[in-house]
Amino acid sequence: MNEASIWYVGINGQQQGPLGTQQIIDMIRMGQLNQTAYVYGQAQPQWTPIAQVAAFAPMFASAQPPPPPPPPGPAPVVADQIDFEVIGNEMQFVEIVLDPGEAAVAEAGAFFYMDPGIKMETIFGDGSASAQQQGFFGKLAAGAKRVLTGESLFMTMFGNGAQERQKVAFAAPYPGKIIPVDLRQHGGTLLCQKDAFLCAAKGISVGIAWNKKLGAGLFGGEGFILQKLEGQGLAFIHAGGTIVSRDLKPGETLRLDTGCLVAFEPRVTYDIQWIGGFKTALFGGEGLFFATLTGPGRVWLQSLPFSRLAGRMLAAAVASGFGRGADEGSAIGGIGT
Repeated sequence: MNEASIWYVGINGQQQGPLGTQQIIDMIRMGQLNQTAYVYGQAQPQWTPIAQVAAFAPMFASAQPPPPPPPPGPAPVVADQIDFEVIGNEMQFVEIVLDPGEAAVAEAGAFFYMDPGIKMETIFGDGSASAQQQGFFGKLAAGAKRVLTGESLFMTMFGNGAQERQKVAFAAPYPGKIIPVDLRQHGGTLLCQKDAFLCAAKGISVGIAWNKKLGAGLFGGEGFILQKLEGQGLAFIHAGGTIVSRDLKPGETLRLDTGCLVAFEPRVTYDIQWIGGFKTALFGGEGLFFATLTGPGRVWLQSLPFSRLAGRMLAAAVASGFGRGADEGSAIGGIGT
């Protein structure tokens, strides 16, 4: 072994050697030596940090110290942990069980019944942490935004002020299904049709989201404004008929009637598509456009949009001459008037 290639290594006050240059390089590669080691030899007669010796410096050139961990951000605010039961078939309601100190928020008019220990309070905003941090005018502005989605300026909070568990129930406004959604399983955010929200645990933020695509806003059935539910907890949405959910794979596209979309995760791409063919568009009875949903993400669909139900009821009322006489329910309808 060439004397110029003989080295001694000092680690934590202990000396090893003699070692060859290649042996030391192998020890560095295996992680047995790091920049805290010192070496000396014929070519370096004084103890020197190993990373400053020309024969070994290239081994440490790319070894940068790891960056410091990012400072911890604020912990997500978790909504009240409520228990519940959805009761009924077509005309459903949800019964929520609140522990002492817990609360739920609901749209004005959704209330069904409650135990005596429940305290009812009409509020601006939604009772979430972000709403509580706003001043009066901030809450008023948030309420005004909700009016754009067709909801009330106010929301109602139902809190358990008793020393034992209490129940409060909220009813669906028309035939359909109530679906519980744990926002923690969907990235903390869900976008819904304008009147889908029914109630939620206190801590869920109920706001609005803008549909940024012109075509989807004009012809998509949901308009430019959607409801946005945010938080870490349970929310309940309602829609007509039967509600089904679909998990779309990346790039998978689903086409549906523009009024049948209930809710979707923000990562889903929502757009509209020309139905194709003038004869089909004009005489097919399905409108001019499809709604298109492209994955990845989960979507919820309704089989009977309320607008379709209301249209059929209005058409039947007009056809039967409703309101024009006492025999509108007869077999000959309005003809007998």
